[in-house]
Amino acid sequence: MDSPFGLLAELTYRCPLACPYCSNPLNMAGYQDELATDEWRRVLAEAGDLGVLQCHLSGGEPLLRRDLVEIVADAHDLGLYTNLITSALGLSRPRAEQLRAAGLDHVQISIQSDEPAVSDRIAGTPSFRRKIEAMGVVKELGWPLTVNVVLHRLNIDRVADVLELAEEVGADRVELANTQYYGWAWRNRDALLPSRAQLEAAEVAVRAARERLRDRMDIIYVIPDYYSRYPKPCMGGWASRQLTVTPNGDVLPCPAAHTLPLPRASVREDSLERIWAESPVMNAFRGTDWMPEPCRSCPRRELDFGGCRCQAFLLTGDAARTDPVCHLSPDHGLVTRAVEAANADSRADDLPLIPRIHRANRRTSTAAPQRR
Repeated sequence: MDSPFGLLAELTYRCPLACPYCSNPLNMAGYQDELATDEWRRVLAEAGDLGVLQCHLSGGEPLLRRDLVEIVADAHDLGLYTNLITSALGLSRPRAEQLRAAGLDHVQISIQSDEPAVSDRIAGTPSFRRKIEAMGVVKELGWPLTVNVVLHRLNIDRVADVLELAEEVGADRVELANTQYYGWAWRNRDALLPSRAQLEAAEVAVRAARERLRDRMDIIYVIPDYYSRYPKPCMGGWASRQLTVTPNGDVLPCPAAHTLPLPRASVREDSLERIWAESPVMNAFRGTDWMPEPCRSCPRRELDFGGCRCQAFLLTGDAARTDPVCHLSPDHGLVTRAVEAANADSRADDLPLIPRIHRANRRTSTAAPQRR
């Protein structure tokens, strides 16, 4: 069993945006009792002892944590590489300077489109201009900047323009990540799943930009699972190299695993080391012994690990099934029917979207304590 390489620290599910593809849980009620500063300090220390090298600070919106600077400083003191994954709402210059002084290594800012009106509509609140201003602050303070864009039917036609915008703001890296259909995106799948023609046009735009910007900007483009012949090796294999800690201290092998009916493991009840090695949630689909056919005898079983367990559960009701994205899956028809609907001539242009709930109220204070 390998040690985890990366920790996704979901500091809060509170967020000023209402993106219809958000991966946060549909039911926020169970996540109101957020870990306090000292609890996160212990989690970070245990993660470092376990072998974690990278700490991705996410949410929700991590800038809503008043103790974010303290958490960053603790991670930095432990020698962890820190990456802030943010909408940038709340990333004022004074706050950014504090985070820089605390040792934050990298900033990733999301946008929803290159067009202000479209971006604000998808985000559910006026935010585009503030995001662009924050990107300027990030570059002025000398951070490497990643611009992240979740792609879907409503914005994928703007890929070329999004890449031009990323070039203008001086992004070092761009992640064009097609929507993963769990969380709120699962509820909005019919409205968000792009057509094949849209994907082909986006791929042409990405290839052209990569050729033009190959020495200046790294461009990551991830095609949607539903259009793949084989599934992706989700997280590099279940509980193999990554772990997630949720705002209330639950420990998961991936951020979507809250959707699965598995026994709970919490940093409030056990150590990260014991949870990683012994907990049922981490061992449920680790390795290949759990696999059914056709995965069990497939030569790709240690390449894609049967695909995404959360996707298999959402589509079939059984997390142990072969990911229906795979063309060899007996459930592949569930995916092909969704793709056919997305490409149908009779499909309505503007299907209604269910926006993410803006906030998950918290029950405990996370006011910043004095640094030790």
